[in-house]
Amino acid sequence: MLQPNMEDEADIREQLFHNTVREYIIFLLLFLILYISSYALISRFRWRGGEDYLDTDEDEATVYRISLWLCASALAVSIGAALLLPVSIASNEVLILYPNSYYVKWLNSSLIQGLWNLIFLFSNMSLFVFLPFAYLFTESEGFVGYRKGVMARVYETVTVLCLLGAMVLGMTYILSAVLDRQKSSLHTLLNLWSYYLPFLYSCVSFVGVVMLLLCTPVGFVRLFGVVGSFLVKPQFLKNLDEEFFAYRLEEDCIKRRLENAKATGKSYVSPVPMSPAASSYQAASEEPLCPSPSLMCLRNGALQRGLAQRLEDIQMRRHTLDEQRRTWWVRRTLLYPSSMLALLLFSVVTAFLAVQNTLQLLVGIKALPLSTRQFTLGISSLSKLGPIGATIEVAVILYLAVTSAVGLYTLPGVRLVRPRLHSTPLTHLIANCALLLILSSALPLLSRILGMTNFDLLGDFGQIEWLGSFRLVLLYNVIFAAAAIGCLATKFTATVRKEIYARLRSSLLGIFRRKRIVVAAATLSSKDD
Repeated sequence: MLQPNMEDEADIREQLFHNTVREYIIFLLLFLILYISSYALISRFRWRGGEDYLDTDEDEATVYRISLWLCASALAVSIGAALLLPVSIASNEVLILYPNSYYVKWLNSSLIQGLWNLIFLFSNMSLFVFLPFAYLFTESEGFVGYRKGVMARVYETVTVLCLLGAMVLGMTYILSAVLDRQKSSLHTLLNLWSYYLPFLYSCVSFVGVVMLLLCTPVGFVRLFGVVGSFLVKPQFLKNLDEEFFAYRLEEDCIKRRLENAKATGKSYVSPVPMSPAASSYQAASEEPLCPSPSLMCLRNGALQRGLAQRLEDIQMRRHTLDEQRRTWWVRRTLLYPSSMLALLLFSVVTAFLAVQNTLQLLVGIKALPLSTRQFTLGISSLSKLGPIGATIEVAVILYLAVTSAVGLYTLPGVRLVRPRLHSTPLTHLIANCALLLILSSALPLLSRILGMTNFDLLGDFGQIEWLGSFRLVLLYNVIFAAAAIGCLATKFTATVRKEIYARLRSSLLGIFRRKRIVVAAATLSSKDD
């Protein structure tokens, strides 16, 4: 007969076993969902022009598929890293609202802690193993004199990757010795897993946070144009049907002129059409002047090019007007202004939170983002506004993720590898996955540094040492707040400044043009006398 304490111990072990199995099943389901989504996204961007070549070469097809799978895994990890804080904050609020619900018992601190640890582990694996292996695997050909095949390319890739890893670890040891001489010893040299890999990842995360400092404020401005390109802009006090038919008539007219120019071979239009802008001083010159910079005044073969360009512009404008007039009036009138107001609100809230966090750091109210305690999920809300404040925090963090991704592709060097639908080569896909992984793994650090949430960084994310530097965190907050406010002010004052410049320029040109007209008229009158 079992003793009572042995029965309790057996029940505890059985419960721990079931909890562990349940967590692993949840992790597997989450990874499968993210992986399928990532693979579908990569499939939309990958280049399909070389599929005929892959069908004839089985080895190349195998290498391409393996590299594509590794890219999809890295992108899935990056999406998971971007969703770490929003999922954790939402889970905490759900447990507070429904503490005794049977359906949320699986959501506990052990699950969230394990999720943070797995994301940290696979971020390191993807950044230092999977993506370098995928790139080297696509570039490998096998050792000279060795039997050709997939395994030969695997051996070469593993060898080059090991040499590259040894070089990176050597550089990491030198950098750690320069930054912290007290910890550089033979013991730390052999302590690879618990010292050098976290130190290397902290360096990479610092690079990611600096990249976010450059990308996110620019993304605030760029996102307005990106969202506006997908929405139909409202046209107040305009008859869209009338304007649409006017552009259609102009399009037909230019088509006939272009066909006539191509059929007759003429490179000019003669005589020049009459225009109200022509004045009496035009007759004083020997050659007829062009009344305005119009297509009808082009010479030397530029007419056909000008007509073709004008026809393309009018067709684009007519297509836009056609979409606008076919769109439901509620969507055409309300969706665009509400989207712009929402983006403006998110930008202002983000800049305000950065300024508030800077002042709290200066006063001493806010602690540094370095994690110093063990957090338990579902005890208390971390926002003063409760679920509403948590919802705002989640929305702001997701907004930061979107703006950083949009601002990333505005940087000069990154534009070269910008993904394009069905035309992105595999090497560019690997580069994009690496950049997104660096940014997404640094996003929880950015949110915590800027004070967007009070949720502690769990696992190894909260043990990054440079997060405990007061000067560095304060300087980062000041630069981010200044850059965000500057970009927003520039965005909403640029139109006014351009309009003022255009009015001043047109006024000055009008003054000089009137003087020239007066002089020409005086010359003409003197000749008549």
